[in-house]
Formats: sequence, C-alpha cells, structure tokens
Amino acid sequence: MVLVQHVIHYSLHLVLPLGVAVLFFRKKWKQTYIILLLTMLVDIDHLFTNPVFDPCRCSIGFHFLHSYAAIGLYVLMLPFSRLRIIAIGLLMHMATDYIDCFFIEFNCK
Repeated sequence: MVLVQHVIHYSLHLVLPLGVAVLFFRKKWKQTYIILLLTMLVDIDHLFTNPVFDPCRCSIGFHFLHSYAAIGLYVLMLPFSRLRIIAIGLLMHMATDYIDCFFIEFNCK
C-alpha cells in the first residue's frame, strides 16, 4: 500500500501539473509548468517541525502553510490573474497532500 501511495503522490505532484500546463496554458505551458512545480516550495513549512518528516502525519491542518486558513488564502488568490497559476499550483499541492491523509489510515495502524 505504501508503494501505491508514493506513486499516486508523486504522480500528482509532477505529472498533474504538466497536464494542467499543457491543457489549459498551451501557449506558455513550459513557463506555467515551472511555476506549478515551484509551488512545491510550500513544503518549506515542514522544516519547522520535529521530526521534519513523519509518514504517519497528515500535512493538512498541521503545517502552517498547509493550514485551513492558508488554503482559504490560496482560494482567494484565484480571481487575480497574476496570482492564478500560483494559486492553482498551491491548491493542487494541498489536494495531493489531502489524498495522502487517507493512506495514513491504512499505513499507520
């Protein structure tokens, strides 16, 4: 089950942004893909916890950049054209991490 989790997690973090960039931002897909990948820097908030990585911890609601308030801010960024791609990347990241939380039920009993 852990292998399935990792395949899904990293596919959503790496392949989904590529698909979004190519499908919805065709003319600037490379630039968009790079921006979407850079939104993974949101994981810097993991460095402020001890341990930095805990496979049995759900990031959503735990780390400050993964908090519900932060997610609300990312949603509020969507209407602004200059922030939209960043907001999409951050929300895709949060969705991916949220899916991970379901696997914790199976992997950490």
